[in-house]
Amino acid sequence: MTLLGVRIYFVHARFLNKQTLISVKHLTKNYGNFRAVDDISFEIKKGEIVGFLGPNGAGKTTTMKILTCFLPASSGSVQIGGMDTLEMSTEIRKRIGYLPENTPLYEDMDVLEYLQFLAEMHRISKNKRIPLIKDVIESCGLKSKIRAEIGTLSKGYRQRVGLAQALIHNPSILILDEPTSGLDPNQIIEIRNLIKDIGKEKTIILSTHILSEVEGTCNRVLIIHKGKIVAEGSPGELRNQAQKRTIIRVQVEGSASAVISALKELNGIEKVKKLESNESGVCSLDIETSEGLDIRKNLNHFFLDRGFELVGMQREIVSLEDVFTHLTRN
Repeated sequence: MTLLGVRIYFVHARFLNKQTLISVKHLTKNYGNFRAVDDISFEIKKGEIVGFLGPNGAGKTTTMKILTCFLPASSGSVQIGGMDTLEMSTEIRKRIGYLPENTPLYEDMDVLEYLQFLAEMHRISKNKRIPLIKDVIESCGLKSKIRAEIGTLSKGYRQRVGLAQALIHNPSILILDEPTSGLDPNQIIEIRNLIKDIGKEKTIILSTHILSEVEGTCNRVLIIHKGKIVAEGSPGELRNQAQKRTIIRVQVEGSASAVISALKELNGIEKVKKLESNESGVCSLDIETSEGLDIRKNLNHFFLDRGFELVGMQREIVSLEDVFTHLTRN
């Protein structure tokens, strides 16, 4: 065995046994004067389904292209299974399945021809090709379409073919960029369930800006905004962090400016936001409190003492959408 062969053998052993499969440290990517990814660090462990959540232009796709060795980083390091993406990109690509946002497909091929072609491209031996293709067709729900020309398939089935091409070489890691983009609600549910099933055996990173996709699929979330990671945790943990922000919605008779001006006298208020009101003469406000304080009783007495008629008041339940909006707008 050559020196390179020995190195690859030991790296492969580390890849299979190491708990942390992906390690990103101080990753930065510049396009001229524009910084698309700004000094981000994170780790992903074996068996996780991690959602990379952020608005369009946040840096998700650039990060994924670096992880899959399609782009070099400007600075920082990325290790996949103990291998550096700059030093051992060929070996890393063998272990990663990648579904880009715009799935590259040969539309004049039928599904089976396409998968056979990809198996050859990955240099999968002939005796392994048939069982691998059979497994991928089965897991991606393509049995009824194996002889259908790809160009005739619906967007949902084309995404299934895209997932099949990412799985054909049996990778340990799947990286999916906006896997449900452009699908209808039923197709989104189908692809989401498919990803969850695949996630029982693979480590998956998927980028999205669809919150329901994260909640329904991922066990951990990284929220990225303007090239920086602004939050990290499970969907539940992110919601719990957000509970520290208490928002009380009130409807009060009178002008919004008069009510907001009066509220400056009350302690414990962080921010007041005016909302659209459907009732004439009634203003609707969101009141955010300091350190998550529940000041509904204080507000009730405050409005009574100052002669404002309180029409309604309720404490808002914080959703993952609220967390996302708060983090990516401030």
